[in-house]
Amino acid sequence: MQRLTQLTLASLFATALFGAQAATFTDNARVRSAEPQYENINVPRNECTSQWINEPVSAAPQTTPARQYGGAVLGGLAGGVLGHQVGNGRGKDAATVLGVVLGAVAGNQIQNQYGQTPYDNGQYASNGRYQPAQREVQRCRTVYDVESRINGYRVTYDYRGQQYTTLTRNNPGSSLPVRVSVEPIEQ
Repeated sequence: MQRLTQLTLASLFATALFGAQAATFTDNARVRSAEPQYENINVPRNECTSQWINEPVSAAPQTTPARQYGGAVLGGLAGGVLGHQVGNGRGKDAATVLGVVLGAVAGNQIQNQYGQTPYDNGQYASNGRYQPAQREVQRCRTVYDVESRINGYRVTYDYRGQQYTTLTRNNPGSSLPVRVSVEPIEQ
């Protein structure tokens, strides 16, 4: 019984395959219209801008300008002379020592704050403070441009008095090859 069922199924399959192959052919249909179908695509690109920025103070060179001691020496001498003019006896000696110390401190401050210090590649101004340098920085970002592209054609065609619509990759022109299949209708 099982073997009979298998033979029956195999013969039905072979008949259907032979029948479908014998009743299939190609023909040409007349194209009525072919409308392009568009698809929007995001296309990435880099957009770069350049700007000049000031280097932060933390980017200053690690070397410090050379200290100058001439102001301290001159301030100490001037302070000593002025201190010697004040007081008598032991008070005169104390005023001279105090004048030397205060004069040295004041002279040092004046010279190192307002005096000339060496330049370090143009980064230090005459007052000894770091002047920020400028440098160019380029920043880039990705932007997306929308681009329309044809991804196929909606083709309307006539075949034997019937109108059909399909999608094709290319524009078929004035005619479209079609595959025709004929099958009997069982009643």
